[in-house]
Amino acid sequence: MSLRTEYDVWHQRVFESAPEHEDASSPWYQLVRERLGPVADLRILEVACGRGGFVRELTRAGARVTGCDFSAAALRVGQGKLQRLAGLDGIGAGSASAPSLVQGDAQNLPFADAFFDVIVSCETIEHVPDPWAALREMYRITRPGGRLFLTTPNYSNFMGLYDLYARFRHPGRKDDQPFDRRQWFPQIRNYVRRGGWTIRHTDGTVHQFPFIPGRNPVAFPSLEKNHALRKLLSPLAFHYFVIAEKRSAA
Repeated sequence: MSLRTEYDVWHQRVFESAPEHEDASSPWYQLVRERLGPVADLRILEVACGRGGFVRELTRAGARVTGCDFSAAALRVGQGKLQRLAGLDGIGAGSASAPSLVQGDAQNLPFADAFFDVIVSCETIEHVPDPWAALREMYRITRPGGRLFLTTPNYSNFMGLYDLYARFRHPGRKDDQPFDRRQWFPQIRNYVRRGGWTIRHTDGTVHQFPFIPGRNPVAFPSLEKNHALRKLLSPLAFHYFVIAEKRSAA
C-alpha cells in the first residue's frame, strides 16, 4: 500500500469518526489567526488543507484561497463540505472568490513560481518524508515579500519524554498517522532556514504535562491566553509556530 493510499484510508476513518468536526477549531489555527492580519484579495495557499475548514474561513474573509492536499479522500470530503456551505456563505462555485481544492504533494507542488502571497502549513512537515524539499517548494511558489505561517509538533517537552517512555514500554506501538516524524524546535527552525526562508516570529501553543501514565495530560488553558508567557515558553510548547518571509530581491 502506497503512502498516498494509507493517507486516504486515514482521512476517511477520521472523517467517519466525527463527520461534523470543524478542523479549523484546532489550537494551531488560533496562532495563525492572531498574526495573519487582513487577507482580503490575498492569494493564499493552505498546504495539507485536509477537510477544508480553514480554507472556508479564509474565503469568507475575502482571500483568494487554494487548498492543496496529498489525499484524494480528504479533498473529496472537503469539496463536499465546501459545496454544502457555499450557499450559507453566499459564495457560488463559479465566482472569482470561490476556493479551489487541488491534489498535490508538498514536496512537488503543482503551482507556478512566485504566485502566492501567503502559505499556510499547519501540522504538515512532520508527515513529509523530505521536509527541506517541501519548504523549498513553498518558497518557490511564494512571491518576494510573501509569508509562510507554519506550525508543527515539537518534542522538546514533557510530551516528548512521555513519547520516549511509551516507545520503550510498548516497542510495537504504531503511530496514528501513516508517517509521523519526531522533531524539536531547533530542527524545525533549521528546516525553515534551509528552505530559503527568513524567520520573523516564533510562538507556540498547547503546554501539557503527562503526569500520570494512561491518563490524559494536564493542560493549562490560562497559559495560552497570556501571549508574552506563551511566547517565552514556546520552545517547550507541543505545537511550535514560525512566521517566515521570502525576502525581496535586492
